[in-house]
Amino acid sequence: MIADSGYCSRRRAESLISDGRVKLNGRAVKLGDKCGYKDLITIDGERLVLPRKKNFVYIMMNKPRGYVTTVSDELDRKCVMDLLEDVEERVYPIGRLDRNSEGLLLFTNDGEFANSIMHPSRHVAKTYRVTVRPDITDQQLVDLSDGVVIDGKKTLPANVVVKDKEPGRVVLLITIREGRNRQIRKMCEAVGLDVARLRRISIGPLRLGMLKPGRWRELTADELRAIRSAIGKEN
Repeated sequence: MIADSGYCSRRRAESLISDGRVKLNGRAVKLGDKCGYKDLITIDGERLVLPRKKNFVYIMMNKPRGYVTTVSDELDRKCVMDLLEDVEERVYPIGRLDRNSEGLLLFTNDGEFANSIMHPSRHVAKTYRVTVRPDITDQQLVDLSDGVVIDGKKTLPANVVVKDKEPGRVVLLITIREGRNRQIRKMCEAVGLDVARLRRISIGPLRLGMLKPGRWRELTADELRAIRSAIGKEN
């Protein structure tokens, strides 16, 4: 709430709370305490002026290949925001998919919600449908499942299932609980696999389903409740 008001950054807000300088309705607060727009928040005795309550928006998109996950791009490449022209609220992507990847991408203007999904401690499961070449061995499956070292750090255990197998082509379902940069591609590269196609099909309980590439829709009330429950936020 402090960061959303524009008073300071989220990290600075956490520091103020840890130092005991923030009070909620006259009581010192601690990290994780909840508040609303009707509560009185003070910092060093001064009242925090809260913005008007936002109309929060929660969107899922089937990101097509060839689009970068940025709000704008200095290289004038196609951006995912170009596909959201009809959205009245100013939203931004939660996390990212690289230019050559596709599938489920979330957008919102709710900063707290976005941070909860992206925070490493939440371990929100993300499942990808990955087409690799030319084939895959039992040892490569074991290595991907147990974790491999990328960027100097071993990945957490993953769930890896062979969905389809043809000569020179294997389709995998890989579920991870991290959000490291280009993680799936780097994991496959680390065990000697070439990624031909990468599509994210779920984030926590949210499923891409039959949403067509380049299209978007708002999350339903049931979907929003489900993802909030998955990240430990009931409201």
